[in-house]
Amino acid sequence: MSETITNAILDRLSDGVVKTWLEGFLPSAISFFWSVVLALIIWFVGIKIVKVFNKLASRALKRHNAEEGAIQFINGLIKALGYLVLIVVILNLFGITTTSVAAAVASIFVTAGLALQGSLSNFAGGVLILVLHPFKVGDYIREDTKGNEGTVKEISIFYTKLCTIDNKIVVVPNGSLANTSLTNYTYQDKRAIDTVVGISYKDDIRTAKDIIREVATNIPTRIQGDEIKVFVSKLNDSSVDIGIRVYVDMDTYWDTYWTFLEDVKYALDEKGITIPYNQLDVTINNN
Repeated sequence: MSETITNAILDRLSDGVVKTWLEGFLPSAISFFWSVVLALIIWFVGIKIVKVFNKLASRALKRHNAEEGAIQFINGLIKALGYLVLIVVILNLFGITTTSVAAAVASIFVTAGLALQGSLSNFAGGVLILVLHPFKVGDYIREDTKGNEGTVKEISIFYTKLCTIDNKIVVVPNGSLANTSLTNYTYQDKRAIDTVVGISYKDDIRTAKDIIREVATNIPTRIQGDEIKVFVSKLNDSSVDIGIRVYVDMDTYWDTYWTFLEDVKYALDEKGITIPYNQLDVTINNN
């Protein structure tokens, strides 16, 4: 008797509750599955389209001789906006309306704006850098706040990447670069080797100046039209400082600077001119 009742209940459940549940669940599950498949297709196709837009924008900007930094910045902006559009389209597939997304995005932006003021400042700084052109990709700059310096490799939406002389990458926020003073060493085509060499008080100043001027005159990368200046810059406690200022090609500045200092040292040694160094005299009192 009990077995008959159990079978009857199972038949009832299979014919009623389970069937009703499956009839309501399967269409939703199948619809959700196809929505996921369509979302993945839209995502991957959309990424390809964003890349195509980036390439087209890069070509158009290059045809108009735009700076590399501007191209990098605009490419990053297109990528961010493209991903935002893809996310909105995919959310619409799952029944989330555009107005709901807009309201959510607006509230997120208000909250994020308060929490991410630095990032928004960096974005605005990047725009200012592209508009005002204090530097471009390939320039060697030094920002005065932290003392970071190097060759500009990339100007992105929020940060600028510098490559140092020892091949390190320094990431500097655009807001810092836009709101502080900086030095652009390669803005001009030439740069002055501005240095000082000390000689002994016993040596003849005119002779030392003639030797240094001759070395500066023979620099291969020297700008021929500019005057070579050799002068007494300071009378120190133990040396007479001879200042030198000579303009050379910007691209060869460092190699020329190092070679020039070495050549000056050898030339002064050959003529018997002494370059003094700090010495300490110790007096011993036997008492």
